[in-house]
Amino acid sequence: MSEIAARLGAIKERIAFAAKDGGRDPGAVTLVAVSKTHDAETIAPALAAGHRVFGENRVQEAAAKWPDLRRQYPDIQLHLIGPLQTNKLRDAVALFDVIESVDRPKLAQALAAELAKSPRRIACYIQVNTGEEPQKAGILPADADDFIAQCRDELKLPVRGLMCIPPQDEEPSLHFALLGEIARRSKLDILSMGMSSDYEIAVRLGATHVRIGTAIFGARPAVAEG
Repeated sequence: MSEIAARLGAIKERIAFAAKDGGRDPGAVTLVAVSKTHDAETIAPALAAGHRVFGENRVQEAAAKWPDLRRQYPDIQLHLIGPLQTNKLRDAVALFDVIESVDRPKLAQALAAELAKSPRRIACYIQVNTGEEPQKAGILPADADDFIAQCRDELKLPVRGLMCIPPQDEEPSLHFALLGEIARRSKLDILSMGMSSDYEIAVRLGATHVRIGTAIFGARPAVAEG
């Protein structure tokens, strides 16, 4: 067994334990293996071990490596977890199965128009900036209810859940609880929250999806800008 496959298995065991500890079904939690900046050779052991759900931050990077992998593994499910620019929408809709980073009205409107032209049916999550950090993407908590309603009712977007990235220097459980409360008000079942450092807390607090990269693939290689 490769080191990556071993890490993957250990994390799935810890997810299952955290779910049971929180009185939940382990099968209700999906591990999104964050493969951003890692090449196909690094991802291969996870695929060989049977894992099929992956997350990427950049449309262009994902487009360069996943089509070939998908030909080998047609049941891959690919999540976009990074910011989405409107000029990348067509490529994103063609490539991803889930867009987790719907974070502003302009993007929502453009995404609705693009989906109306596409035969693909993808899921959308609303990204909530639970920490109200000015440098971070996401709709503010106070605006979330109205934005969710606009996306679903006016734009007819297939909104299935919410996503958040808590501030690094704050207790994550407070942010996970806030995201869960917003989801309850809007009757959304999917909560994408929790990363390598806090996923067990997230699972205990109701996460349906956890996004884990470093703990599976190791430190990310440096990516040249530009």
